[in-house]
Amino acid sequence: MIHTTVFESEHEQYDAWFLRHKLAYQSELLAVRALLPYQGVGLSIGVGTGRFAAPLGIQFGLDPVAEMLAYAKKREVTPILGTGEALPFIDDSFDYALSVTTICFVNDARAMLCEAKRILKPQGTLTIGFIDRDTRLGQHYLKHQADSLFYQEAKFFSSEDIKTLLQETGFDDLSWVQTLFCLPEESNVIEPIMPGYGQGAFVVVKGQC
Repeated sequence: MIHTTVFESEHEQYDAWFLRHKLAYQSELLAVRALLPYQGVGLSIGVGTGRFAAPLGIQFGLDPVAEMLAYAKKREVTPILGTGEALPFIDDSFDYALSVTTICFVNDARAMLCEAKRILKPQGTLTIGFIDRDTRLGQHYLKHQADSLFYQEAKFFSSEDIKTLLQETGFDDLSWVQTLFCLPEESNVIEPIMPGYGQGAFVVVKGQC
């Protein structure tokens, strides 16, 4: 993982984002739920404060920031200190894995996906949630990136970028949903979930080993 300092020092502000933008968060959570398995042993890669892993019932959460893991632990997610590019697990350890916005903060996205594939059992699934660079919100984040506390040095991907990375690292049978059709501060409802990608800023994709 890269640029962890701001997450170490501003963990309270990071976790508070989900309360300040409750409807956007709930929209994202429902979109992830739509493509996440209901059974099996799961790992959240880049678990952060556990805002996704805990309500979705994911048992294990990995993150490079101990301060973040403390929140996840309080939310009853088993915390593991580590990075997405070097997962500290043996092969075929998990039935499924989840990664929400983590891919824009790693040094090597391809390495993270290869590691995810390695620790998944045959027919296991990886679900990724991310901000699509080519949407209105993605472009807004890019335009204001220098002023953003958490996204200053993030690397944003398009859906086509993620599709290529998943296919090149051995994931297939891809399924897509999207949500967030306005900026989080403009949202006054839980937004709908639509299939595919290209319109909603928050995109979720599931691939199978």
